[in-house]
Formats: sequence, C-alpha cells, structure tokens
Amino acid sequence: MTLQRAAGGVLAGFEPRLGTRDPAWLNDARVDALQWVGEHGFPTHKNEDWKYTGLAPLLAVPFAAATVASGSRVTAEMIDAAAVDLGGLRLVFINGHYSAQFSRLTGLPAGAVVTTLAAVLAAGPDRLEPFFAHTPGARHAFAAFNDALAEDGAFIHLTAGAIVDEPIQLVFFSDAGGVPLISSPRSVLIADPGSRATIVETYAGIEADVYCTNAVTEVVLAEDAQIEHYKVQNEPVTAFHVALLSVRQGRGSRFSSRSIMLGGAIARHEVRVLLDGVGAEVSLDGIYLPRGDQLHDNTIFVDHAATDCTSHQLYKGVLDGRSHGVFNGHIMVRHGADGTDANQKNKNLLLSDRAEVDTRPRLEIYTDDVKCTHGAAVGQMDDEALMYLRARAIPLEEARGLLIYAFVHEMVDRIDLLPLRAQLERVVAGRFGNDAHLVAS
Repeated sequence: MTLQRAAGGVLAGFEPRLGTRDPAWLNDARVDALQWVGEHGFPTHKNEDWKYTGLAPLLAVPFAAATVASGSRVTAEMIDAAAVDLGGLRLVFINGHYSAQFSRLTGLPAGAVVTTLAAVLAAGPDRLEPFFAHTPGARHAFAAFNDALAEDGAFIHLTAGAIVDEPIQLVFFSDAGGVPLISSPRSVLIADPGSRATIVETYAGIEADVYCTNAVTEVVLAEDAQIEHYKVQNEPVTAFHVALLSVRQGRGSRFSSRSIMLGGAIARHEVRVLLDGVGAEVSLDGIYLPRGDQLHDNTIFVDHAATDCTSHQLYKGVLDGRSHGVFNGHIMVRHGADGTDANQKNKNLLLSDRAEVDTRPRLEIYTDDVKCTHGAAVGQMDDEALMYLRARAIPLEEARGLLIYAFVHEMVDRIDLLPLRAQLERVVAGRFGNDAHLVAS
C-alpha cells in the first residue's frame, strides 16, 4: 500500500501499533495520530515548509511497515562499514528494532540509563506519555505517522550531574529484503540538571534497497545540561529519509548538533528547537552533498522563548549533477525574549549548471532588544582560483577537489570526534572523484 493511499483513511495496511499491555493513553495516541494522517494527508507544495520538496516519488512506493523479524541479511561487517567505531556504547537498530547481536552496552557510568524505547514501554511506559501527548499532526504527518507506528528506538536518561565521557552511538540500519519497508524509530534523550553526553546517530542501509526511514528524536535538556549531537545520514540513493530532531532547552543549557547528509533519493532533516530557559544556547551546523538526482532538504526552526538566549546556524551545501538542495531556516524571537543573539548562514557551491538550490533564511522578531543576522549565498566554482591552481601544474580534478575541500573545511573542523572527522574528510575527498591525498592530515 502506498502512503498516498494511506492518507485517504486508516487502512488495514497501516494499522497503529496497539499493544495489549500498553496503557490506554498510548493506544489512544496511536489511533488518533493515524486518523489525523488519514484525514489531513501528507504535506504538499502548498505547505510553506515543504514548498520546495516534492514527495510524489516517496508517496508512490508500496511500503509495508517494518517488523522485528525483518533484516536477516545484516552482518557485523555491514554495520562496521556504515558507522565508524567510536568506542563506548553502541546501540544498533535494524529496521527500527533493537538488535542485541550487533550492540555494545558496557562501561556505562553511574547515573546514566541507556536502553531501548521498547524496554521502557514494557517496564514503565508512563514516563513516555509527555512525548506522545502532543496534538496529532501538530508538527506534520510524518511525525504523526511515527507516533502511530513507532515501537522501538533509543532511550537515554542522564540523571543530575551524570557525565558520559565516551560517545553514545546509535546506529539505524535498514534491510528491506526485496520488499519496500518503512521503519519508524523513535528515540528519547532526557538530560537532567548538570548532565553531559555526546550522542552520534548514523543512518544507513543495504545498497539498492528501496525503503523509507521515518525517524523522530526528542531531546529535553534541564538546567545547565550539555548535549553534543552528531548525525550522519548515508542511506542508499534508492531509499528515502525523513527525520525530525525536536529539542527543548532549559535555563543555561547547551546543545549543539552537526549533521552530515550524504544519501537518500529524497532526504529531509528537520530540526525544531525551543529555547525555553534563560541563557540557553544552541549551535546547529550542517553539510549536505547531493549529487545525481538526489534532493536534500534542511528545515530548521529555532524558537527564542526566553531572555538572553543564543542560537547559531551554519549550513553548507555542495551540489553536483541534477541534484536539488533546500535550506529553510526560521528563527522566531518571541515578545519578551530580550537579549536574544541569533545568527543564521547558508552557503552553497554548485558544481553543475543543472544543480539547483532553494535557500530561505528567515527572521521573525517580536521584541526590540536583540542582535539577529541572517544571510545566504549561492555560487559556482571560482574560475580564477581554478586557473591559478591549473597554472601550477595541478590536474583539473585535483584542483576542483582542493577548492571543494576549501569550501567545506570549516564544517569538517567543527567535528570534535576525530574518527568521525576523518570519515567526513575521506568522503569529501572521494565523493566528487578526487584522490585520497586531498584528505587533511
């Protein structure tokens, strides 16, 4: 059944995940969410936040909901190839369901709980009620669809003062097995006052498989909590990726997120941040590298609802072939949010005359005492710089590679995890046909 048909009503192919042991509030939330999707359908170009992203290829695929039994072709070698080993804890999910076989849960410090959503639902689901209690479709149909179908994902709770030194790695790997599947991982991170951790999400799958990852990750930071977040999206170009990162920050909290978007036929990474406590800070960086016919959509909404908060955004795109990039950034400064410091930048490098980018940075300000800036730039390869390098006997492809790396190195340098930084350097060096010696030492 296609998602397009499912939007016409609650059909048998996409029934909500109702558990006999689940509380009534959870089953009600799932039913309400799927009914909302059936009544309102999926976003179209008429929706402002989706106007540049056509979903027809995704909605036309006859997806089936992924189950815990799917994913039999996955091997440890596939997981290791998809996600660079960062040491520390690693939770692996196959088609949205936890796999103990490929996971590593050792060395967790006191005061930190790292488990699965399914385990929490089985043991004490009431703590999850706030994450499913929003109005169905308040964000969009894909988030509501996740409400209805999500059964598993990561659950991380850092108690007050807990510090996790090594990164916590979450690997979401897909294996459609010849049948187009849609998986719905749902992850929750709760950081109590003064806690600190680094989270790395990786999304990948088996080449040539047709599937859709519809992921939701929710983060709540209490006073003075600090979370450093990374996301690597490297799905096959035959797959689709729709993800929402939802963040709520308390007083004096610090959150940073750096996304690396490589794969997917259509890939959308949406970030929504609510700065709800005085002095909270958020830093959002992203790099997207579509080529061929890929479409990469970066949609960001930062809501300054408290005084003296700071937000920074820097997204860079390198586009080749007939690819399409979207940056849709929106900063809102609410009445009374005095002392806001917000800036937003988007820069794009087009390597082909057929590549296209739509960039839309926006500021919406309802108070006076603020410092806000935004800007966007779209350009092609600098012919004079290219000629300069060629005049010094540097071959054309190597010269292009040097200029591309010069454009993205600022983003690479912002990655503090050295193994992850080295992985991105290799990708940048090789993605556009350049030699590995372009990788920075």
